[in-house]
Amino acid sequence: MTDPRRRVPRTDVLLAHPRLAEAERVLGRALVKAAVVAAQDRARAGEIEPEQVAEQAIAALPSSATTLRPVVNATGVVVHTNLGRAPLSQAALDAVATAGRSTDVEFDLATGRRARRGRGALAALAEAVPAAGGVHVVNNNAAALLLVALVLAPGKEIVISRGELVEIGDGFRIPELLASTGARLREVGTTNRTSLRDYSAALGPDTGFVLKVHPSNFRVTGFTAEASVRELATLDAPLVVDIGSGLLAPHPVLPDEPDTATALRDGADLVTASGDKLLGGPQAGLLLGSAELVDRLRRHPAARALRVDKLTLAALEATLRGPEPPVARALVADPVELRRRADALAERIPGASVVSCRSAVGGGGAPGVELPSVAVSLPESLAEPLRTGTPSVVGRVEHGRCLLDLRTVGPDEDELLLAAVHACTS
Repeated sequence: MTDPRRRVPRTDVLLAHPRLAEAERVLGRALVKAAVVAAQDRARAGEIEPEQVAEQAIAALPSSATTLRPVVNATGVVVHTNLGRAPLSQAALDAVATAGRSTDVEFDLATGRRARRGRGALAALAEAVPAAGGVHVVNNNAAALLLVALVLAPGKEIVISRGELVEIGDGFRIPELLASTGARLREVGTTNRTSLRDYSAALGPDTGFVLKVHPSNFRVTGFTAEASVRELATLDAPLVVDIGSGLLAPHPVLPDEPDTATALRDGADLVTASGDKLLGGPQAGLLLGSAELVDRLRRHPAARALRVDKLTLAALEATLRGPEPPVARALVADPVELRRRADALAERIPGASVVSCRSAVGGGGAPGVELPSVAVSLPESLAEPLRTGTPSVVGRVEHGRCLLDLRTVGPDEDELLLAAVHACTS
């Protein structure tokens, strides 16, 4: 009797299969060949028939060449760090696709000479914050603070309130970040109260700059006091303000959240912020302020190591100049409209109900701020299959129910969400 393993198709024959050949064009040879080999091994082990190898290889292929999977964010957290923070606008996504090709990112097409890198994104940022004399972009807000410390405080002191020695995501602490540059921290005040006098008493010939950090991921309440940017600007030392979450101008929904324009008008010499939080753009560290200081930052050798790529520059420019990004839309979403959408979805889902709920800003911004929202309520047992299905939908579990909060689901995602629920319940 002929060994059935001899009937397993050869690798070269399988790779020539029309659908596998097309997959190789999209996914690359390594991914396709790995799927083919895995299917051949299954056939040799007797798990599938040799005639099923091509079909099984095709079924095992990923939809793209990345392991990242698209997710419908139904958590109600507008800027969800674990889901990639700000989702980009379509304009920004289109800009990234354009930048993925050869571009004039550092080239003047008119003269044929080298040009300033990312000049379009920098111009857009400067236009968005006219109070800034200069602007620069690095790869995240931590990098922005790192560069400031390297330029303004090498071997010197950074004066900072004890109440602002914050820890950011994944265990990273701002004090440790700053100390890694060789600067020394001069802590002033107490955890809950720091005055202008505390800062003033700490200034001396070793002062590099005064740093004010917005504790954007927690709140201290009760018997508290802090020195304002306007007060700190009267001191005889450069003032750097880390606003963190990235508002460029005041926002009516977030009246207590600091913004770049106000900090500069109040006298900050430099402001640092994130690009992928409340701005709604790509991961980036924004530096805005004195033209002389920004130029010094830009020319420091470390600036090269911290610079952003052309994809980020393209997405940032499109975010600043293009239509309102998803984060901005989510912040001002009308609960009446959210309920209308939730009612329409619930009518098409057996056992679903509509509930009022509260959304969060997230991303280390506006701690304690709750946004009124509306969710589609489903049995808790659906949370896992929704999360692991295709498309993946991530909601939140509350009081034994899986809530799909529509504040963070775009209207264009309603049908996608509905299809995901039907796939889990059919």
